[in-house]
Amino acid sequence: MPDFLTNDGVRLHYTDEGDGRPVVLIPGFRASAATWLFQQRALTERGFRVLSLDRRGHGESQAPAFGHRMARHGADLRDLLAATGLTGRRDVVLVGGSMGASTIWAYVDQCGTADLAGIVSVDQTPKMSNEEGWANGFYGYGADNLGTFFAAGPPADTGHGKPPSERLERFQRLFDALGLRPEDLATEPLSQNDLALLRDHAIADWRDVIRRAGVPILFVAGRDSEFWPYRHALDAAASNERADSAVIDDCGHAANIEQPEAFNKLLLGFLDTL
Repeated sequence: MPDFLTNDGVRLHYTDEGDGRPVVLIPGFRASAATWLFQQRALTERGFRVLSLDRRGHGESQAPAFGHRMARHGADLRDLLAATGLTGRRDVVLVGGSMGASTIWAYVDQCGTADLAGIVSVDQTPKMSNEEGWANGFYGYGADNLGTFFAAGPPADTGHGKPPSERLERFQRLFDALGLRPEDLATEPLSQNDLALLRDHAIADWRDVIRRAGVPILFVAGRDSEFWPYRHALDAAASNERADSAVIDDCGHAANIEQPEAFNKLLLGFLDTL
């Protein structure tokens, strides 16, 4: 697995395989590049160059005591494109799942879309907090608990979508493909770095960035997402004339893992339009 050095001196890991138009996959909170396994296979078989990033503090990348905010993660994505020769090509497609999608918007906010051909956001609402006129945020999260709701991390069960036990079953196919058992994935409690990143993620509002994005965008949502209403994808797409949305039935938050065939069909179809 190759690595590169960010401009603030942090070593990050990524995968890089295949040839052709580059597709960069960015995983979500506490997830690694390995969670894109089903997409890596499908994309390389179709002739794409596929890169997947372990964001700082994730996977095999370093976890320094600084930089745990979305703006820095966006800058890390910029540094990845530079380190892998993808700047100036104007044909890069960015695909982000959950917080990985917010990483894309942090990158676009700072760097624009000149190097991009398209963006895919996978079940990530552009604004996590609910307010009057915006009901697509995290279930139960709003102005009255902005500073406390994620103090110990995301709630284990929001009371929406599939129950936690069923969600775990849906990950079994990925576990099998990686040669893992669910008990192998026991993780350490959230660190202060994790919580700092989550807090920063939770207060962001990327809707203005989405409105200004100058490339085709596909917003994908799981109809049974346990975190937020699927309408976030429809409403985000409606704000940009170059954007479209798709909702995957019988699917929770991790659409690329829970329903990989349905998701890959949408992803490949979107790539065919570029």
